[in-house]
Amino acid sequence: MKKPDKRLTAGPGLILPIVRGLLAVPSGNEDDPWLRVVLTRSASPSHGGPRIPGLQDGGSFEELRASIKAGLDTHLSGRTRHIAIEGLGSLQVDRLPIRSNSPLENKVALVTGAAGAIGAGICKLLLKKGCRVVATDVVADKLMDLVTELLVLAPGRVTGIPMDVTDKTSVEDGFAQAACAWGGVDIVVVNAGIAMVAPLMDMDLAAFKHLEQVNVDGTLLTLAAAGRCMVRQGTGGDIVLVSTKNVFAPGAQFGAYSSTKAASHQLARIASLEFAPFGIRVNMVAPDAVFSEGDRKSGLWAEVGPSRMKARGLDAKGLEEYYRSRNLLKARVTATHVANAVLFFVTRQTPTTGATIPVDGGLPDATPR
Repeated sequence: MKKPDKRLTAGPGLILPIVRGLLAVPSGNEDDPWLRVVLTRSASPSHGGPRIPGLQDGGSFEELRASIKAGLDTHLSGRTRHIAIEGLGSLQVDRLPIRSNSPLENKVALVTGAAGAIGAGICKLLLKKGCRVVATDVVADKLMDLVTELLVLAPGRVTGIPMDVTDKTSVEDGFAQAACAWGGVDIVVVNAGIAMVAPLMDMDLAAFKHLEQVNVDGTLLTLAAAGRCMVRQGTGGDIVLVSTKNVFAPGAQFGAYSSTKAASHQLARIASLEFAPFGIRVNMVAPDAVFSEGDRKSGLWAEVGPSRMKARGLDAKGLEEYYRSRNLLKARVTATHVANAVLFFVTRQTPTTGATIPVDGGLPDATPR
């Protein structure tokens, strides 16, 4: 299959993923065939190692990759620890050992909507398993609060990048900044999303279009940017969409959310078809009613909770109990449960793409068909 890039601008967001991919070595594991490296800016600009000349804009992907490979091959060895690239400076190359408790070591994950309850829970579990995490969100102050919290748990392995998933330039800049931080991206969790409550006969079209922008356009732009980055690396990758049980079992007065998330879900399924030839897996998790992650409240439930409480004559605690008691297992669904489902996919426990894991305690009407 032909590479998606044509004539390119040779910036760090393009060059570094190519370099990182060329430095990966075969793992011998069919499910996850590459051992990756992490690229970071070196504290010393004078380290030795391969020196790649400045690269010109306007070349094709194949030309650019060939030029970089030639520069690496000049002095490349398994012990290479530093690379100098004209215009980018000196880079440190690290490949840490992968242990049973850190299966995501040397991998980089980008999470959208990270400052919400589910996003924060996913970031924490990925960090716990050895990953480096690029947390992104459109709400900059909440994002920085999250990053401060995460850095206590995993010093040096978290960076926060404000990103608006509805803006193509913002998304592309976010992926470029992720590449500048650690060389590229191996895991993308498409989590950003918003909701509203309104019956179809009374729905405000402008409000509906805003949901479309975030839930549909945002998914498309994130999938596209993730695919391009992973193709440039040439080492495959994993994309997980945080979908919803409403795709399979929509709710009355929840038409805007249910329909836009269904479109988002379908885009991910199509991505699973288009990205598979590049070794990129795309899967979905479909949670129900995650109200919080520790002290961090869900933005979605802050928006829709009051109307749901009013309709059922419940307070906040009663609403959570209602959703817990309606599933078969009578289980409270948490952000950690959703993160565990994401982890199943990104640790490649099975050769799976295009699949959905329900995280809802058992809702027969919402079982994927």
